[in-house]
Amino acid sequence: MPRLFSAYIIVDWSAAAKPTTGADSIWIGVLKRDVRFRMAFESYNPPTRAEAEKRLAAVLDDLKKRSERALVGFDFPLGFPRGFAAAMKLTAEPAWRAVWDQLDRMVKDKADNTNNRFGVGSEINRRLTAGPFPFWGCPPKDALTTLQPKRTRPHGPDDLPEMRHADLAAKGAASIWKLYYNGSVGGQALLGIPFVRRMKLTRGDALRAWPFETGFKPLTEADLAGVAVVVAEVYPSLLKPEGAPGEVKDLTQVRTTAEHFARLDEAGRLGALFGPPRGTPPDVVLDAEREEGWILGAGA
Repeated sequence: MPRLFSAYIIVDWSAAAKPTTGADSIWIGVLKRDVRFRMAFESYNPPTRAEAEKRLAAVLDDLKKRSERALVGFDFPLGFPRGFAAAMKLTAEPAWRAVWDQLDRMVKDKADNTNNRFGVGSEINRRLTAGPFPFWGCPPKDALTTLQPKRTRPHGPDDLPEMRHADLAAKGAASIWKLYYNGSVGGQALLGIPFVRRMKLTRGDALRAWPFETGFKPLTEADLAGVAVVVAEVYPSLLKPEGAPGEVKDLTQVRTTAEHFARLDEAGRLGALFGPPRGTPPDVVLDAEREEGWILGAGA
């Protein structure tokens, strides 16, 4: 069985408010064939999201010239918990795309990494609850009536869910509502989703966002005819990666995650991973496809 992909790109994202490199910054890991057609790994550590966008575009453009298909994994959610679009009174369909478009209108992310993620979280809270919920987490100096440094209350039965189905399946994944502190995927998602949206606009139908545009189902070569890039959410901690001596943890994560998916693809087992775990209820599949997304490999 031929590989579905020629290259495996894993992006460890960052919501940093100033240029930064090293630990807890952006790392892009690229596993692709070299001039001798052997799989070779290279990494990039751009100091800003703007530079990361240029670097990733250059890598994908090079692969396109060689007619090589890439799997691109981002370590932040591509969708929000079910019901979010309706609660925000976004009526366009599909719900995931309406959310992407809304965030693009709200988020301001400058070339030097200055960004308004706390302001966006605060404004979404205002629209949803008129209080500091469901988003939480910010430096004390950024606290507002509708955004507080600490969580103000738990989620109740009448609230939007704290976790997506995929977060529960991944065991240990953080909630998208957490905007600050360690594991704050919320801030990364607010700044990352508009970035992925721009990738989609640039590459059109040649880029498919999984599972929104592919369906939450096993993928085959026929499913990917004409597709140059598949974008997916990944969670490197699922793999419990072991680093080389002195290797930055973020670099370890992008390298080992890329190698993991390449091995599965070589064995003809990666395509199945794009489908739901066995026994997943139909409503969960529908939520993942319509709004929440899924983490590649969660629950498998």
